[in-house]
Amino acid sequence: MSKGSHRAVAWPGAVLLRSFYEQPATTVAPQLLNKILASADGRAGRIVEVEAYVGSVDPAAHTFRGKTARNAIMFGPAGHMYVYFTYGMHWCCNCVCTPAGDGVLIRAIEPLHGLERMREARPWGTKDRDLCRGPARLTQAMGITGEQNGIDLAGARDGYAIIDDGIAAPENLSGGPRVGIRLAKDLPWRWRVPNNRYVSGPVLTSA
Repeated sequence: MSKGSHRAVAWPGAVLLRSFYEQPATTVAPQLLNKILASADGRAGRIVEVEAYVGSVDPAAHTFRGKTARNAIMFGPAGHMYVYFTYGMHWCCNCVCTPAGDGVLIRAIEPLHGLERMREARPWGTKDRDLCRGPARLTQAMGITGEQNGIDLAGARDGYAIIDDGIAAPENLSGGPRVGIRLAKDLPWRWRVPNNRYVSGPVLTSA
């Protein structure tokens, strides 16, 4: 379903409200763990790895130098999806938070439903573990492209939503260094579900 569609969808859980996203990215990010990223065509995966980006103080954030045509979604209402193209070949998806410029990159999900569709989207991903393990892989598997930039996750009418099915985020997590960036590597704003084999990089017993 493309951006702008408004077909009613029976989501497999409670759609996260806008108020959930109306918090700093460093608060939202660990709370997103174990929530479900779902699409209207039946694909869904449990969020197992995230990174926070704080535009006001974070030189690694796309919003650090202010609003541009590329990052304008990040300065709009919380609860929308910011999708950007990187390295000339990959899409990555983020949840817009508050204040303006804050966002959470979804780095990995554990596939739950619609695996056949995911395999069709990623025919080279022969192992289920590799379908959504990393931000570019998960967007490919979930059918997320620039068409989804700006969709309203909280409104859940544009084909995608983040769902709470009752499984709580892990408690007492400590953030670790973010990966795939050159700046502000020391900020501990990456969180993962411990012992989950679908995270990017090696499986760790602590996040």
